[in-house]
Amino acid sequence: MRREYCTPALVTYYRDPVMIVEGKMQYLYDETGKRYLDAFGGIVTVSIGHCHPRVIAAVDRQNHLLQHTTTIYLHPNIALYAKKLASTFPKESGLSCVYFVNSGSEANDLAVLMARAATGNHDVIALRNGYHGGSATPMALTAHSTWKFNIAHTIGVQHALLPDRYRGPYGYDDPKAGEKYAADVLDLIRQGTSGRIAGFIAEPMQGVGGVVEMPPGYLGSVYRHVREAGGLCIADEVQTGFGRTGEKFWGFEAVGGPGVYPDIVTMAKGIGNGCPLAAVVTRPEIAKALTSRIHFNTFGGNPVSMAQGLATLEVMLEENTMGRAAALGARLFVGLHELRSRRPLIGDIRGRGLMCGVELVSDRATKAPASAACAQVFERCKDMGLLIGKGGYAGNVLRIKPPMCLSEADIDFMLAVLDVALAECGA
Repeated sequence: MRREYCTPALVTYYRDPVMIVEGKMQYLYDETGKRYLDAFGGIVTVSIGHCHPRVIAAVDRQNHLLQHTTTIYLHPNIALYAKKLASTFPKESGLSCVYFVNSGSEANDLAVLMARAATGNHDVIALRNGYHGGSATPMALTAHSTWKFNIAHTIGVQHALLPDRYRGPYGYDDPKAGEKYAADVLDLIRQGTSGRIAGFIAEPMQGVGGVVEMPPGYLGSVYRHVREAGGLCIADEVQTGFGRTGEKFWGFEAVGGPGVYPDIVTMAKGIGNGCPLAAVVTRPEIAKALTSRIHFNTFGGNPVSMAQGLATLEVMLEENTMGRAAALGARLFVGLHELRSRRPLIGDIRGRGLMCGVELVSDRATKAPASAACAQVFERCKDMGLLIGKGGYAGNVLRIKPPMCLSEADIDFMLAVLDVALAECGA
């Protein structure tokens, strides 16, 4: 029926696609009852567990009261949730004004509109290898040819050098790598724009791009160059937010360091633990730029979505899922590095907490991407009951980003499955 009635553009994982019919916390079940450990979280979306009982209860209560009303009327959920969400940002950042939308693409589109409206400038700088969504403006920001249709969408968008310490000119052993990569943004402002820009957008760690983390000092240096050119700094936290790095609640805090704050933050995926929910958070004076025209989102602030988002955030804060991500991530990374010592297919291990990328290469000296081997490992993991993702431009990076409720035993199972799958590749 899917082949007959749904768009052929739908992407299906695996040679023999798995049919998922039930979920319970970190586990998924197919139509035969087989259980899988979900180590991809619905593409980094299920943050606190499938069908978490507190979230389900909150949604059920709201569904019985009122399923939909728009922001042309008052409703308590949107303000209660916005206040709670704003409280997760450092007070000195000034990030306190929330606009709810429905997806990461919408959030990034809105963030760029805000930046252009607030600054009066047009050009925006993004990073090569980055992914920011599939609608027109986010597609322009995206720098993967596999995600970009051959249409006019890149006017006013420039792409800077990716600060990739594994494959780029400045490596992990260069303490000044961040500043050196940031110099390319300054050069791009001077050589590729009028010298005045609307903004800069980057993920603190690229998700689809293969978990490429911004080097120390990079965001601070870039943000300074951008602001000197009249622009605003946008942190795309669609995958890195909500404590997933295990160190700070937001990726820009973990990666950027003390005192490095963006002007606008976008978020989606894990914000709602599976419901279509996203948001843009900024300072009030930036948000005010949208009042010069009417800007409206029919489902942004829907009371059921707000109930699910608020319940998800309360669980995160009360059950310390960030602390779990730190502890379990430490166990995961120790195990992965032990695997790397025995499995030469593993070229690089990247990430923090429960946001992890394992780049597979056919030769560690040349760093040639092992795309076919990655696909084989990916398939075998599924056969053994482990669902993971893959990414990177060459499709050679295993992406491990599970719900943050999993256990130490789950981590050990994950490592054991990866060990078998890598061994079967002859590595």
